[in-house]
Amino acid sequence: MKKNKRILITGGAGFIGSHVVRLFVKKYPEYEIFNLDDLTYAGNLENIHDVSSAKNYHFIKENIVNEKSVLELFKTHKFDSIIHLAAESHVDRSISDPMAFVQTNVIGTLNLLNAAKSLWKDNLEDKLFYHISTDEVYGSLGESGFFLETTAYDPQSPYSASKASSDHFVRAYANTYKMPTVISNCSNNYGPNQFPEKLIPLCINNILNSRPLPVYGKGENVRDWLYVIDHAKAIDNIFHHGKNGETYNVGGLNEWKNIDLVQALCDIVDAKLDNPKDHSKKLITFVKDRAGHDERYAIDASKLMSEINWKPSVTFEIGLSKTVDWYLSNQSWMQNITSGEYKNYYNKQYQTT
Repeated sequence: MKKNKRILITGGAGFIGSHVVRLFVKKYPEYEIFNLDDLTYAGNLENIHDVSSAKNYHFIKENIVNEKSVLELFKTHKFDSIIHLAAESHVDRSISDPMAFVQTNVIGTLNLLNAAKSLWKDNLEDKLFYHISTDEVYGSLGESGFFLETTAYDPQSPYSASKASSDHFVRAYANTYKMPTVISNCSNNYGPNQFPEKLIPLCINNILNSRPLPVYGKGENVRDWLYVIDHAKAIDNIFHHGKNGETYNVGGLNEWKNIDLVQALCDIVDAKLDNPKDHSKKLITFVKDRAGHDERYAIDASKLMSEINWKPSVTFEIGLSKTVDWYLSNQSWMQNITSGEYKNYYNKQYQTT
């Protein structure tokens, strides 16, 4: 792989994307990193303020749904690699507005694929379209078993259906146009900078504000949790060492029932704030279950671990403690997010006359 790469990272101001951008900017100063993000509700440039002045970092505000703009960006900047993270990702939002997920996750991915095909058609050497997806495309597991890279797709929500569709298009372009591709499907991420609609930051914020901690149904649904910094490292490894046309599952090897997770989170926050025992658990409130709520996700990441020498660096307990520490130390970030003030960051940083 050549050293002077020009990498487009889509969704680089979002939760996972910001950690990937930071890692690549700092670890590979010889690469030119282009962060494309439309700064919708979950995109926040404050997430990557620490690398915003780096010489090899460039920010582009654009929506991947805009076909002509995406093609023009490829012609102008001549990207030779894409790490595609930009996506609508919250299941609840997909249930209320599925078309938004089709637009971003399907049409947006196709726009990137077509732009790459147009630019790379005469020379595919040292090119790569790396598509980051989710374990939710595999559907729901029972009490036993794990998702393998060969597990048949069985999406159960508009979100997972849109991601499954984008996965299929990436594979179709690899087969039809010989596009150099790689796909990874990850389990639930957690860690710093996550938008507070997701379970862990939502609960931390609600504890701090003495609000109810909503748990769907009886809290029996099981998820495999992956520390976001470990995921960024996995993406780095797959980008550099993954085999063309392959798929890799990325999991944290941490299965937790939702209710057990929320209770553990309560204990950690209470201990760090010197609250009385079980103080925050009193805030737990069971709410009507999500429509089509998948029972269990669990990733078998042995292919990634054996072929690319990756494994999680922290246990869930340590990762969760680190995550709580970050949110407690960055309450102004959370306040900016929940108040909407973060949306003004772009205007402050990139004022135009």
